[in-house]
Amino acid sequence: MLRVPFNKPCQTGSELTYISDALNKGILAGDSFYGKLCQEWFEKKLLAKKTFLTPSCTAALELAALALDIRPGDEIIMPSFTFVSTANAFVLRGAKIVFVDVDPETMNIQAQKIEKAITDRTRCIVPVHYAGVGCDMELIMEIANRHKLAVIEDAAQAFMNFQNGRALGTFGNFGTYSFHETKNITSGGEGGLLIVNQPNLVEKVEILREKGTNRSKFFRGMVDKYSWIDVGSSLLPSEIQAAYLYAQLNEAEKIREDRLSTWMYYYTALQDLKNQIILPPIPESSENNGHMFYIKVIEKDTREHLINYLKDRGVMAVFHYVPLHSSKGGLKFSRFSGEDKYTTFESERLIRLPIWFGMTKDDKQLVVESVRDYFNEV
Repeated sequence: MLRVPFNKPCQTGSELTYISDALNKGILAGDSFYGKLCQEWFEKKLLAKKTFLTPSCTAALELAALALDIRPGDEIIMPSFTFVSTANAFVLRGAKIVFVDVDPETMNIQAQKIEKAITDRTRCIVPVHYAGVGCDMELIMEIANRHKLAVIEDAAQAFMNFQNGRALGTFGNFGTYSFHETKNITSGGEGGLLIVNQPNLVEKVEILREKGTNRSKFFRGMVDKYSWIDVGSSLLPSEIQAAYLYAQLNEAEKIREDRLSTWMYYYTALQDLKNQIILPPIPESSENNGHMFYIKVIEKDTREHLINYLKDRGVMAVFHYVPLHSSKGGLKFSRFSGEDKYTTFESERLIRLPIWFGMTKDDKQLVVESVRDYFNEV
């Protein structure tokens, strides 16, 4: 019997109140009352130039690729240890993905190896802030600026996380967040955000996101009618999603503190297993948003045994990404720059432990005791 699931979607208790209010207002299309409130919240909290809610982080990445006019033959640099959407957003535009090895401590892209992956076809660098921990954005931005490359931060896991006092997602030309049900906050199961840090692209993104029209200008009273301006798609979430999300934004700090409490509980309680597992480090320059707690086993064969053992104890733990470059799609649409020294090796021994808002003391204890019992028995 499953006693501790891997995830429970975040609920603060006020979501239905906001959804009911949205229904009573009678306008459920995107960018209405709650959509605007959410975007204003992010712009103020992140000190961002402009933000746009999207139906998913996948949609936000695709919108960024459209805004940068990524074309066939362009090359996009990113880590292979990431979700498929990071690559798909650019493959859809005909681009070639160039993977760079990860740092074995953080599982983030090795910034110092990016430069060797750059060719005359390179258009963009896409750092992925794994587990919400920031990549070396200072070095990445220095490399990008020197080579005149765009940067899109995949900050899907980095909500409410900062590096040297600056919000992750606000360093590059664009940043993207995810509000999927497994993330710190959700907009009802799915959802995302595109952060636009390059002012001259704000209007273009607005048009692309509204089916290629200047409809947003029409609603602001800036034109007397709207028309087809450019390519585009329908990339707005509904007011129902925005209302759900706004309820969670109002409790964002509480949610972060709750998850951090669980994260620190695991970290402290598992310290004496350091000879048998590797605990996640937090670099000095980056904060921790409590998004994910993972461990690494010393021998990769241990991973499956431990996951099955935890399942038998009622605890659902999971592995994470299969490196994209080794997949069928990766073999078709990408290449790996340099040596895969760490990406595959480290990915094969990583296990994610359950973590969500509102975990009870009993939940946490069962997880820790089960992990400890496994290693005491082997």
